[in-house]
Amino acid sequence: MFRASVIVFMQKLKIILPFSIFVIIYLIFVQINKPISKYTKEDDEIIGHIYGCQTKEDKTTIKIKAKENILVNYYDHFNCKLGQKIKAKGKIKSPSKNTNFNLFNYQNYLLSEKIYYTFTASSIQIIGNNQNIFYKIKENLYKHTEKYKTKNYLKALVLGDDNNLNENIKNSYQTNGISHLLAISGAQITLFTCLLLFIFNKIFSKNTSYILTIIFLIFYLFITNFQASILRATIFFIILTINKQFELKIDTITLLAITCGVLLIYNPYYIYNLGFILSFTISFFLIIFSKLINTYQNFFSKNLVISLIAFLASAPIIINNFFEINLLSPLINLYFIPFMSYIIYPVSLLTFIFKPLDNILLFLIQIMEHASLIFSKINFLNLTMHSINLPIFIFYYLIIIFILYKWFKGKNYIIFFFIILIFHHNINYLNPYSKLTMIDVGQGDSILLKLKHNKGNILIDTGGELIDGKPKYDIAQNITIPYLKSEGINHLDYLILTHGDYDHAGMAINLIKNFKINHLILNKENNTLENKIIKKFKKNVTNISVGTIKINNIDLHFLNDLNTHNENDDSLIIYTNIENKNILLMGDASKESEKYLLNTYNLPKMDILKVGHHGSNTSSSKKFIQEISPNISLISAGKNNIYGHPHQITLKNLKKSKIFITKNDGAVKINLTKGTIQTVR
Repeated sequence: MFRASVIVFMQKLKIILPFSIFVIIYLIFVQINKPISKYTKEDDEIIGHIYGCQTKEDKTTIKIKAKENILVNYYDHFNCKLGQKIKAKGKIKSPSKNTNFNLFNYQNYLLSEKIYYTFTASSIQIIGNNQNIFYKIKENLYKHTEKYKTKNYLKALVLGDDNNLNENIKNSYQTNGISHLLAISGAQITLFTCLLLFIFNKIFSKNTSYILTIIFLIFYLFITNFQASILRATIFFIILTINKQFELKIDTITLLAITCGVLLIYNPYYIYNLGFILSFTISFFLIIFSKLINTYQNFFSKNLVISLIAFLASAPIIINNFFEINLLSPLINLYFIPFMSYIIYPVSLLTFIFKPLDNILLFLIQIMEHASLIFSKINFLNLTMHSINLPIFIFYYLIIIFILYKWFKGKNYIIFFFIILIFHHNINYLNPYSKLTMIDVGQGDSILLKLKHNKGNILIDTGGELIDGKPKYDIAQNITIPYLKSEGINHLDYLILTHGDYDHAGMAINLIKNFKINHLILNKENNTLENKIIKKFKKNVTNISVGTIKINNIDLHFLNDLNTHNENDDSLIIYTNIENKNILLMGDASKESEKYLLNTYNLPKMDILKVGHHGSNTSSSKKFIQEISPNISLISAGKNNIYGHPHQITLKNLKKSKIFITKNDGAVKINLTKGTIQTVR
């Protein structure tokens, strides 16, 4: 009996084979054969036609077709039009990879769009107007949407551009697990093609109708910049049509595999595109378990099963990209998917043609947004999840397939999947390791102490960079919070700010607004920024310069009582011992502070030193370093920083230790229990 079940189960698994072949192709092609650009890093001039453009505040991002696709960043306003021929002068560079563990890799994202280089333009000159009829049509379609109150949704749902949607609303969609609804999906393309076929069949023969529909879809791909999810749906429709017209009788799962193969041959780097991965994964599961879906005749039941299968199929991918998952998502989708698919999307298409429907669409969108905001506040089942490694990833999918197969046989094991998710959510309680991570926040400082068995999450400084008095970007939202979540951390027990300089405390307010923090610790001398942070936090604020704070089984010793009324000299200096490792965190303390430490305390030899003031020559005196004799020296300094940090004198003083610098190594993670060191680069 057991043997028979295993054989049947393995027969079910054999449908994975076509996809496995393409995965092997990917591993060979992508990992061994890196992309070769037609440009070199010496090129300082780019000439090409604009095919995409976005302006935000004082930055214009332009995508142009030149010798190859290239992304141009211009830090000024530029009134670009699709199809224009431009000449940009400036500097070419490779897109940045992620410099923190688990986070978004911008280079891979651009590779999925066949963009190998970015170009920072110092000047842009228009050298030719749009002569291409297709670009003129595309430009006019975008201009057409500007007349509408619902223009941002029309751009998203009809033209495939969701860059202009309200960030708070987009965040609520993500929290609810429905952000995929903003992308033009296979279901919408199916509706679109059915509508076209219905119209064309009234006028032309069946074969002509299919040909015209395919031509229309190919043009629509051009309008939407060949987005992966739309490309999948279009190619799949074309292959399905060929299969039907020529009576090839190829099964649907093989057709999907062929579609996947065609796309990966066209661009192997689609494997880095989240839309591509989700689109194929969900389609794959819906097809192989279509018999299970069809056993339910009731509209509500069938859509619930579809929603649940899509959720189970996408869960590991969602976790590894957003580090959280909403267990209510299948039920929430049960409301939003029909509302979007059968009401919002069709009305959007009609509104795009008939402007009088604009107010009706606006009313429907307001209902959807209001509902999303309400659901996003029901967050008791929104779980923060640790990133998943490959073995666990494979195990997840084997369990999912097994659960769905057993469900089809009448044995409902779905509850086990949710038990696994909840177990993974609470994995921190079982984690036997204490870790220290120097997070790469550019020209700033941020250290995370994560104690084993979830006995304390402590963040020391938040980082923050200013350009012309304005934040460079939101480090809290883009780096700190995603990284904390990727470690399975959903709250901080302590946020410690060593002093009030922006590069150490600049992101504290944003962090407080968007993340649960139990206690805030600052030094005794507070500047304007620190007072704003205290006002925002309101409760559990501790001012300290000297003393000890006990956090479960470790002591944080605060050592600096110099009181010079200078932000750097008065930085909190923290000594602790975790897993028999002596750790000294110097903030921006200077040589004056170091002298005070040597005169006041009998410091032990240090296993780990967070070097003061980003490795500046104002810190890390030869005498101080000789006294504490660090084994590992951590320096947080931004790439190409204007200060020249770290200084050569500092590096010379530290030469007997292992030196890690964020601008070279990216984030650095030290497993204090095992004694291992891991860097991003």
